[in-house]
Amino acid sequence: MLYAALRIVGFELKGLAAIGLWIVRRRHGVPAGATVVTYSKEQTFMMTLMAFAMAVETVVLDLLLVSLGVPAWLRYTVLIADVYGLLFVAVLVAACVTRPHVLTAGELRIRYGAYFDVRVPRELIASVRGGRAYGAGHMVTVEGGRVSVAVSSQTNVTVELTEPITVVRPLGRRAEVTSIRFFADSPEPLLTAPARGTAGPLLKPARRGAAGPALGAREASIWALGEPYLRRYLP
Repeated sequence: MLYAALRIVGFELKGLAAIGLWIVRRRHGVPAGATVVTYSKEQTFMMTLMAFAMAVETVVLDLLLVSLGVPAWLRYTVLIADVYGLLFVAVLVAACVTRPHVLTAGELRIRYGAYFDVRVPRELIASVRGGRAYGAGHMVTVEGGRVSVAVSSQTNVTVELTEPITVVRPLGRRAEVTSIRFFADSPEPLLTAPARGTAGPLLKPARRGAAGPALGAREASIWALGEPYLRRYLP
């Protein structure tokens, strides 16, 4: 219980720091040359609407309490609770904006604000595929060797691993998983990322100015498989 409480305090402190990073337009844990994959655009709009509604409710409720002549201590208690709710929304939005997913030459880092953070070595990635799934009941769910990190109750990227890794849930519980599902605003950089530590993307983009139409996903896959043999046996 104490460990969970300390983690919650840590979330609050990291969230307050994230507000500062958000103001100066900086991101946490993004090294030079890394690919940034955001995940907060869809929920930011809803959170903004929620914050606006909460702000209106705070003002209206405070005026109502004043008109009813309630004791000052009760009015201030309610006001503090409402302001904390607004601060929580701001902290959550700022943490998600400033702590995106990060893809580097050595790892894929999957995050959700200050609440979840897992580093996946690229040599352990067996495959990456897209596919939107709905109905995630919690922000982080572990079931059957799979962890789901949902945004607005949905995921759209699945990473399969060659061996288990350890993930830490928001309140500190650990689990071994071989599959990770999460959400990305634009998952294309992840879907074309190298697997098993290979040097280039799985599907090669068409060169600008090249003759003929660009290859589709199936044609590019066939070409990637047959290219070594063609280069070896054809002049």
